[in-house]
Amino acid sequence: MDNITFTAAASIISAGICMGLGSIGPALGEGRAVASALSSMAQQPDSASSITRTLFVGLAMIESMAIYCFVVSMILIFANPFWNYVITKASGG
Repeated sequence: MDNITFTAAASIISAGICMGLGSIGPALGEGRAVASALSSMAQQPDSASSITRTLFVGLAMIESMAIYCFVVSMILIFANPFWNYVITKASGG
């Protein structure tokens, strides 16, 4: 396996691992946040609007971690910073 193929395979595998592991935490966090919000609304229905507003802000912050992982994966696949180095070394430069 030459260097270009190895770099491509490593980039794709790294992107897959990044998305796989990087989405587990936010998914668990969002599930726990929603469960807690529903429990709070069941106990105090009068404050449902306040809880809902706070829940949406919290979910947006939790979801940002998954979005960061997605961005890193896209960089590894489409704009890999190692490509210029590998291509330069492969061409003998």
